[in-house]
Amino acid sequence: MTVSDERIVATIFELLDRRAAGATICPSDAARALASDESQWRALMPEVRRVAASLVAAGSLRVSAHGEDVDALQARGPIRLGRPLSRG
Repeated sequence: MTVSDERIVATIFELLDRRAAGATICPSDAARALASDESQWRALMPEVRRVAASLVAAGSLRVSAHGEDVDALQARGPIRLGRPLSRG
């Protein structure tokens, strides 16, 4: 199953828009929204993490684990995707 980066980006931000300010999503939430069965969404997980890493580099997403920023491509275990913390 092939899903464009643009569709992954749109799905991540659509899911975040449905949450309260400051809330996060699991990358699997995006993968599940894009694929119909378990084998398909699991296969999408590396792509979702790769796109998340590019969004972090662009400053439009935060990837965290246990409340600390992490590298989406290097982190092992569960991570969360959210809007960047406001600086203020």
